[in-house]
Amino acid sequence: MFTGLVEEIGTIQRIEKGTKSAKLTIKAHSVLDNLTIGDSISTNGVCLTVTDFTKDCFTVDAMPETLKRSNLNNLSIGSKVNLERALQLSSRLGGHIVSGHIDGIGIITDYKTEENAVWITIKSNPSLLKYIVEKGSIAIDGVSLTVAYVDEQVFKVSIIPHTKDATSLIDNNIGKEVNLECDMIGKYIEKFLLSKETPQSHSQEIDLDFLSSNGFM
Repeated sequence: MFTGLVEEIGTIQRIEKGTKSAKLTIKAHSVLDNLTIGDSISTNGVCLTVTDFTKDCFTVDAMPETLKRSNLNNLSIGSKVNLERALQLSSRLGGHIVSGHIDGIGIITDYKTEENAVWITIKSNPSLLKYIVEKGSIAIDGVSLTVAYVDEQVFKVSIIPHTKDATSLIDNNIGKEVNLECDMIGKYIEKFLLSKETPQSHSQEIDLDFLSSNGFM
């Protein structure tokens, strides 16, 4: 689990592409502190497992499902990525609970400056927008943000100067894809409600005929 509070911006140093997968080597600093093989690092909001590391970089594998669901497939040498180590039980939950499992992709359609804030407009499809609630939380490329506006086609967030400087969100030009993870609470509620609406099969009465037909007599 993660909080959506980015620790640093990493730089893609090497990409080894397979047919449908990739191995990424990322230059970093802060997230390497006390790092061990098998640790999880959120990379643009995607939970990835560290397979190797040195004093100034770490390596992760991205499987086909990961590349299909996220914008990691669009990365190139020199690309900037938001990095966060997994949440510790002793940490403050300053953002919101982020799993690192991407729901889908959004497209940045507009930036607008309002005094010290920057509004970002992101277009997405209805299957994701239904989980996005005004004043609710969303993770964009791994950054925990509050939804300030949402309609049937787009949603908007407004970021403060610290978020602008500490993440790669403003580095994404108009038309760029960003990873989206909706607040998991809404998805769980929907799942529970749908399961209640689904007719449950009634347990067959256990009698002598049942036992006989199933080889117990």
